Amino acid sequence: MLIGLGNSLCIEGLQKEDSKQMQQLWQCGSFLQMESSKCEHFQARTLKFAEGEKSTTVVKESQLLRDKKEFYQAISNFKSSDCLFPTDMALNLRQKQTECIIRMLNLNQPLNATGTANEEVYKILIYDKFCQNILSPLIHVKDLRKHGVTLYFLIDKDRKPVHDVPAVYFVQPSQVNVRRIVTDASRSLYDSLHLNFSSSIPRPLLEDLASGTLNSESVDKISKVHDQYLEFVTLEHNLFSLAQKSCYVQLNDPSAGDREIEEIVEKVASGLFCVLATLAFVPVIRCPSGGPAEMVASVLDQKLRDHLLSKNNLFTEGGGFASSFQRPVLCIFDRNFELAVGMQHDFRYLPLVHDVLGLKLNRLSVPGEKGGMRSYELDNSDPFWVANGFLEFPEVAVEIETQLNKYKKDVDEVNRRTGGTDGAEFDGTDLMGNTKHLMNAVNSLPELTERKQVIDKHTNIATVLLGEIKERSLDSYAKKENDMIVRGGIDRNELLGVLRGKGTKMDKLRFAIIYLICSESINPSEVEAIEISLRESEVDTCAFQYVKKMKSLNVSLASANPASRSNIVDWAEKLYGQSISAVTAGVKNLLSSDRQLALTRTVEALMEGRPNPDVDSYLVFDPRAPKSSSGTSSSHLKGPFKEAIVFMIGGGNYMEYGSLQEFAQRQQPVKHVVYGTTEILTGIEFVEQLTVLGQKMGLGSAMTSPAPAH
Repeated sequence: MLIGLGNSLCIEGLQKEDSKQMQQLWQCGSFLQMESSKCEHFQARTLKFAEGEKSTTVVKESQLLRDKKEFYQAISNFKSSDCLFPTDMALNLRQKQTECIIRMLNLNQPLNATGTANEEVYKILIYDKFCQNILSPLIHVKDLRKHGVTLYFLIDKDRKPVHDVPAVYFVQPSQVNVRRIVTDASRSLYDSLHLNFSSSIPRPLLEDLASGTLNSESVDKISKVHDQYLEFVTLEHNLFSLAQKSCYVQLNDPSAGDREIEEIVEKVASGLFCVLATLAFVPVIRCPSGGPAEMVASVLDQKLRDHLLSKNNLFTEGGGFASSFQRPVLCIFDRNFELAVGMQHDFRYLPLVHDVLGLKLNRLSVPGEKGGMRSYELDNSDPFWVANGFLEFPEVAVEIETQLNKYKKDVDEVNRRTGGTDGAEFDGTDLMGNTKHLMNAVNSLPELTERKQVIDKHTNIATVLLGEIKERSLDSYAKKENDMIVRGGIDRNELLGVLRGKGTKMDKLRFAIIYLICSESINPSEVEAIEISLRESEVDTCAFQYVKKMKSLNVSLASANPASRSNIVDWAEKLYGQSISAVTAGVKNLLSSDRQLALTRTVEALMEGRPNPDVDSYLVFDPRAPKSSSGTSSSHLKGPFKEAIVFMIGGGNYMEYGSLQEFAQRQQPVKHVVYGTTEILTGIEFVEQLTVLGQKMGLGSAMTSPAPAH
């Protein structure tokens, strides 16, 4: 392919450089999973510039294939002791993304056993805001230092030249970023530029990069260009977000045209492709028929098919035995599947911290005991957070007290043995014994200090939470919403009592909308009383009116005869966009008697693979199967599955994440479920999106803006 840039430009079209562990399934009594030898697989685009007279572009494919002798040796050495437990399953997304980032920080060189490059190179890291959010939950400053990063900057900030030092760029493939890279190269800010794009850079942008650096005579500054396929944010081992804002509004906007909807669907499918590329697995895809879920599934299926046509693809390691025996299932839903959960109050610790205190990227700031704000990090490095994140808040308070008492007891024991308190057993005649006690005390100090810091952190967070709970009666909201959903309604006096009681404007609006959704039928007098009560509290009712309109359309659709049903659907979809499809589904799509979310029950049914009327109609997409069979319910693709990726289009939350993890841990043997979403929303943020839709439809009142998130 000729570009014609004047000077000679040679582009080696390599695939993304990526080294991932390949999982093999064997039949040894039952299916056993072993971790085979690492399989080196390079997939990156590399630019090499050379001087010459002819203007040509040479595109060349290259790949490091696995050593077959080593592979078959792994097979012959297989023993049942090599089996992996569910905690070591292949779907450890956080670990795999972190490994990709560390390799990127080491100039995409192979890493040694210590997780660093053999040759240490000091470098500068340049990123944009989106990629900063990708790095933030995974990489700390000490990690950057470990891998030779001495300075780090946002790409849009003014930067001074740092000569004789390479720079690692990690940015989205956008026109703005490419122009800035060309400017940096032309100014010779750094010795060399190692470019890493969060997703595949389109050909036009690659050509802009090439022509820009050639015109500025800075082609020699560009070392390599890599497509990293890391355009998602991993918050926990089993939780990720595509960080795509306002997706629910965009998909349900009544003024959105087909082109806008297709662009959003393409963006979501591209994000999911990045997740699957990092995991190196091609899953079986299941989704309900119709709506955004089917649209995304269909586009993703085609993306995977197109990519698999190449021998040097990102999923070479996922082939072989793994694809023959057991693959994960990707279950795709959209927010309208279970609308109420998006705004429901939860009384468990992690959802409370997120909803009330505004946990973002595993960080939050709360008022300190002595004034000012204290910033905390809450992630897998915090043992208390990991162990107690999904306990009810009162249980967490008890656990904090228990840990504090245990800490005090351990401190007293150290003091007693070293003579720090009255009655200490310190005997001056036993010098060796006393020295041993002192050494043990010194060695225990770091651990005791760390425990005290964790206890102080959660004591402060719990204290702030308790103040909000009391002021807003959040415990009452959580209990009444659960009861209302289970029973399918609530007493009128009790309903109005909540709306006239404690709580912010947004608390009351969320409660009113949940009532509207879970009620089997709409009582006009009760709805009017709710609206009066909300207006008395000066609440913007746009979101309430929007859900009421969708509810009435669904009722009309359900009661319509077949002849008029299609007309209602056509009219509603033209007027209200995508939201006509199952905005509300009564009690069935809320909580069952054991308070298990409908999403969790559906995922359980899909993973079991047994005949079930709730999921028998779900579509099946297998990118590895012939195209003609895609979308049909092939029996061999229905499970059972040991691993699942559950993806929610239009915004997810920690309530669904916690419910899925509890389900996975209850199974025997334990299953592995990864939860992902277009963005993680608090109840307030989701209702604000409903408010925007209501305003676009000219519904409700706009007396006041929604209450800000805490």
